[in-house]
Amino acid sequence: MQLGKRLDIQTGGTLYRSVADHIESLIDEGTLAPGSRIPSLRRLSKQLSVSLSTVGEAYRLLEDRGVIETRPQSGHYVRLVERSIPEEPTRTESCDQPATVDAAKLIEQWVNEASRPGLVVPLGAAVPGPEFLPTARLNTLLARAVRRDPIASQSYDSIPGRYELRAQIARRAMDAGCSLSPDDIVITTGAMEAISLALRVVTRPGDTVAIETPTYHGFLQALESLHLKALEISTDPREGICLDRLEETVSGGEVAACLLVPSFGNPLGHNMSEQHRQDLYEILSHGDVPLIEDDTYGDLPYEDQRPRAIKAWDRGGRVLLLSSFSKALAPGYRVGWIAPGRYMDAVRRAKFSASMATAVPTQMAIADYLSGSAMDRHLRGLRRKFKDLMRRMIVAVGESFPSGTRVTRPSGGYVLWVELPEGVDTFQIQAEALKEGISFIPGPIFSPAGKYANCLRLNGAVTWSPEVERAIQRIGNLAEHQLR
Repeated sequence: MQLGKRLDIQTGGTLYRSVADHIESLIDEGTLAPGSRIPSLRRLSKQLSVSLSTVGEAYRLLEDRGVIETRPQSGHYVRLVERSIPEEPTRTESCDQPATVDAAKLIEQWVNEASRPGLVVPLGAAVPGPEFLPTARLNTLLARAVRRDPIASQSYDSIPGRYELRAQIARRAMDAGCSLSPDDIVITTGAMEAISLALRVVTRPGDTVAIETPTYHGFLQALESLHLKALEISTDPREGICLDRLEETVSGGEVAACLLVPSFGNPLGHNMSEQHRQDLYEILSHGDVPLIEDDTYGDLPYEDQRPRAIKAWDRGGRVLLLSSFSKALAPGYRVGWIAPGRYMDAVRRAKFSASMATAVPTQMAIADYLSGSAMDRHLRGLRRKFKDLMRRMIVAVGESFPSGTRVTRPSGGYVLWVELPEGVDTFQIQAEALKEGISFIPGPIFSPAGKYANCLRLNGAVTWSPEVERAIQRIGNLAEHQLR
């Protein structure tokens, strides 16, 4: 089989990784079928005009990814993993009526359990392990910023935040198709403050907000704290919120705002197509309904193309775009931002009353980090790692969980939604798993109505190890035991 004709090696990348990615793409496309033999090192070396050592490194990387396997005295083969990959979940169902959110205590209890120090395998909180983050570099920049400008680092900041950081955010927003200036942006204390500010300025207590189902549990906490109701709209695990039901609610005047994660949503990992995004914007525009767009995972696609934010189509300033640096760069720095469009004045006033300003030193360090090419290199590495880790996790769930389990297929980010057979209680499984130092988040945490008792979310941003594999096996065993 001639494989070299389709290879397009990027000279700026690592050669053996280009070879590995090429072989993996042929497997994904079906050119190399599960169980089939792939070319020998010598043959592929000749076909691609690369060294034997390069091909050897590529094959070792593919083995580490779980894509191929070596059979003694036979050669390299595509792993027979398809039988272990579960089906995807189907479209979730809407709720007919808005729900009063009363979940803060339950969410806080279980999130604290899933985030507690000393866990052996932390698959709960959606945060990357420290080994994935440029901590040493950021700490160096933080110390340098404090030495360089000690007065500023110990002073109150302006309400919008450091200009140099807002300028870097505006520059990077071009990758998401957005034309923003530094003056369009307000720095916040993480994305959660941005979400709360956005909800405060576009709603009043008692209003109804349309959300995906399942949805990020932090949204539910924010809605509850502001005395808002939530309307769960059916959601497709790949495409996101279903527009037919959303259009009904908007045209009927049922909702005051829409709160969504279009790019690699949490917990389903969905990624809206461009057409879906445009149609969504038109629906909300016709109803003059503001959209709070959480783009926290937007920088983490597995492929090179970063999704355009819905804000890119915003003509009337009714899209409030927000994000943070917590999911890919510096969780502990608590730096986020919001571009609130027509609601800028109201957001500034709300920011002042909520926290006055965001801490200066961390803003300075992140601005320095963003000013060069380090962030782009860092993100490229994360995307490769998370794609590999999610593939491994999907296969491990398929091999260890009960028959009938369904698993999402995220194309970015690092959260995995698992739907177990009916009759499984993931709260009970979590209680047992925590005794062994294993955490995950049970499904009802992601619904104001407490749905998804048989579902759970796994954090895939953990270095793969025998301990992680055994933890997934243990969760599967506990689920099997419930079904007996």
